[in-house]
Amino acid sequence: MHPSRVPGVQTVGADGSSAPAPAPRGKFPTLDLASLPDRALAAAAAVGDRDAFDEIVRRFAPSMTRFAESMLGDHGAAEEVVQDSFVAAWKAIAGYRHESALRTWLFGITSHKSLDHRRRRIPRPATDHVVDGACTDPHTDPSSTCSGAAFLLAVDAVLATMPPRQRACWVLREVDGMRIVDIADILSTTPGAVRGQIARARATLEARLDAWS
Repeated sequence: MHPSRVPGVQTVGADGSSAPAPAPRGKFPTLDLASLPDRALAAAAAVGDRDAFDEIVRRFAPSMTRFAESMLGDHGAAEEVVQDSFVAAWKAIAGYRHESALRTWLFGITSHKSLDHRRRRIPRPATDHVVDGACTDPHTDPSSTCSGAAFLLAVDAVLATMPPRQRACWVLREVDGMRIVDIADILSTTPGAVRGQIARARATLEARLDAWS
């Protein structure tokens, strides 16, 4: 390497005089965190990069909150659970070994925190839409997209009557688009059990939303 490129090494000018080399501009280049894949963000957060972890929070907080609300039926409780989940994730991320996707790992933490919360408190009615804008088409089936506040409310009302695990399976599959095997991992169950829960949820939605067909 040329001496002038090594920090702290003096350079020699044209007249033979020495001059200090320019100071390095920074230890690491500035990264566009939003463009980094999940794996890279997790690796950076694992060595203490709080900006990388903040990007993880920004990327996954909405879907984690929706999932927690599907488990708890309470938006305020869901936000509390997600906050606790991120605190736990920050403490544990140095031990994250990438054996599952980062999203699956985070949702697994959220699932455990949601179950702990349910054991401690009685859920209150949800105040926000569990399915947000990803509602269903009144002329097709409960996994298509539509716009219509009334139909959205109808879907939420049906979801609220389902057992929490069944509702969570449907939301993770139909709203968040997760794979069956990942849902099974998150909920500590089998892919077959997840398929059964989703099938029952779909049948319930189709029967209860028959007026929209």
